Amino acid sequence: MKFRRLLFIFSIILFGCASLAASAEETPQLVPGQVFRDCETCPELAVIPAGTFIMGSTWRHKNEKPAHQVTIAKPFAMGVYEVTFDEWQTCFDGGGCEIMPDDHKWGKGRRPVMNITWFETKQFLKWLSEITGHTYRLPTDAEWEYAARGGTTTNYWWGDEIGENLGNCRDCKSQWSKKGSAPVGSFAPNPYGLYDVHGNEWEWIEDCWNPTHVGAPGDGSARLDGDCKSRVMRSGSWYYFSKNLRSAWRWKNDARVKSYGIGFRVLREIP
Repeated sequence: MKFRRLLFIFSIILFGCASLAASAEETPQLVPGQVFRDCETCPELAVIPAGTFIMGSTWRHKNEKPAHQVTIAKPFAMGVYEVTFDEWQTCFDGGGCEIMPDDHKWGKGRRPVMNITWFETKQFLKWLSEITGHTYRLPTDAEWEYAARGGTTTNYWWGDEIGENLGNCRDCKSQWSKKGSAPVGSFAPNPYGLYDVHGNEWEWIEDCWNPTHVGAPGDGSARLDGDCKSRVMRSGSWYYFSKNLRSAWRWKNDARVKSYGIGFRVLREIP
């Protein structure tokens, strides 16, 4: 651990020197639709435009009600994919992440990392922020739904029906359904260029759990009142039914839980 920590510190110093050199050049402006990385081994990001949308639904589940307007005032960058085992390995090797999660014997590489608590995601995000000089964090409940919808108003970004082999869930009829996670990017991306926003792995969200949207902020910020021992999860997973994959669906879990059905996706702020 001490050796990895020394290597991590050394990489920070090297990155700092490179950052100083880069600062002398004009930084290109990030525009909606652009895909980029902050470093060679960093997660790939897509720039999400600012905008207004209706969050939630009037469907039968109270955790989606009331449907309400949210305005995202500034663009942000979202992970094109769920964070992978390869990306977590880089953090582990660099001393930023303390554990290497179990892959349930499914394989690592480009599969989404899993078996990590909400708290452990913060190690990865802190490490990314330190080596890049940019702010990485978990998306808020509103930011996630806005990005996952990709400008659509249907149950899933492709329409109101789950269809066949469009995602990874119990009744999605994919080769991974009810068996385990799929390598990221195995299905088509949504209109904002994001993969696996419906299924594969649940994704940890910044917000504390509240059973409804009553009192939710209208500016897309995180809701930090309510039950903060539990955190919001989005996306659904390979094990859950398609109703749990809907854009408006939200659920919770104890922030200390590790599961082969829960991973996460990064958000990178754009100044």
